[in-house]
Amino acid sequence: MNTDPRIISFCCYNCAYAAADLAGAMRVSYDPRVTIVGVPCTGAMEAVVVLGAFEEGADGVFVAGCLDGECHYKEGNLRARERVARLRERLSEVGLEPERLEMYQVSAAMGARFGEIAAEFVDRIKALPPSPLRRGAAVKGGMSR
Repeated sequence: MNTDPRIISFCCYNCAYAAADLAGAMRVSYDPRVTIVGVPCTGAMEAVVVLGAFEEGADGVFVAGCLDGECHYKEGNLRARERVARLRERLSEVGLEPERLEMYQVSAAMGARFGEIAAEFVDRIKALPPSPLRRGAAVKGGMSR
């Protein structure tokens, strides 16, 4: 069990980042160990960025983008969802639990939902052991950039 998880959330500026901001304005609390990183569009995020978060010791990563049909860049969130699915397979191949990575979709008006997502994801990661990468242990197959 991981009592002090490190979690990174990559959030698109247009929807998910705005939802996180709204959560704060609404005083919806979520675990302060969730570090939010704003990105222009989740679809433009390269796999190396997500894998890099794990290599730097994140216990869990969630990507949060626009709702289907509402992406400001047309299909960026769809590309991100496909990329996250492939990366989950890759995590499994190198010995990390695929549950450490997830994709969520929220609109800018969903501040309360963002808080729920963050809390649910933190609980999921707390149920897992700390990432072996965080402790500096070798992982089967390694993760190459």
